[in-house]
Amino acid sequence: MNTPLKMMIGAGALLALGANAAAAQNRPTAQQENAMEKCYGVAKAGQNDCAAGPGTTCAATSVRDYQGNSWKLVAKGTCASIQTPKGNGSLTAIPNR
Repeated sequence: MNTPLKMMIGAGALLALGANAAAAQNRPTAQQENAMEKCYGVAKAGQNDCAAGPGTTCAATSVRDYQGNSWKLVAKGTCASIQTPKGNGSLTAIPNR
């Protein structure tokens, strides 16, 4: 193998390691997740944590603001008090929103 090729392979490996480390830093710990709850209808388009209905896969796939079947993790006990232009957050999916 020539030196430039080795350098490119090494650089690619470093980039992959860096991306994995960054992703791991953004994940909440189990203890943090236990202090959180799913709050439906409060995420802006593309900013949901998961579940965004048919045609979507998971995180960051909601297609409109405050989509009723997409949720965001929030501190336990705060969901119903979160106000949006379409109403308050909900612990269950909000149909037709």
